[in-house]
Amino acid sequence: MRRLLHAAGMRYRVNVPVPGMPRRTIDVVFARAKIAVFMDGCFWHGCPQHATQPKANSEWWRAKLDKNVARDRETTGLLQAAGWTVLRFWEHESADEVARQIAMAVASKQRPLGGP
Repeated sequence: MRRLLHAAGMRYRVNVPVPGMPRRTIDVVFARAKIAVFMDGCFWHGCPQHATQPKANSEWWRAKLDKNVARDRETTGLLQAAGWTVLRFWEHESADEVARQIAMAVASKQRPLGGP
């Protein structure tokens, strides 16, 4: 996905700390447009299609994975409250489609030349 964005001439930063939230990072950032992109892994972030539940130590894993999902929601909410557009995609989604959606979001946030 990042390679496709770069090939399309889009420039971005990677693994940027979430403002005011220690130990959290945004996968891909378009700072001028205030767009934060997260690529969530199916196992770690609770994909409704592909998430699995470990059988060994299942209670501990359930609590851990539930915390991950809650942390994702909190991060999204805080960024949105600060005026950011947050885009979240699952690792299994098509890189072409993800890149297309990101490009559309960035284009919609860019100011026309000579504009305010």
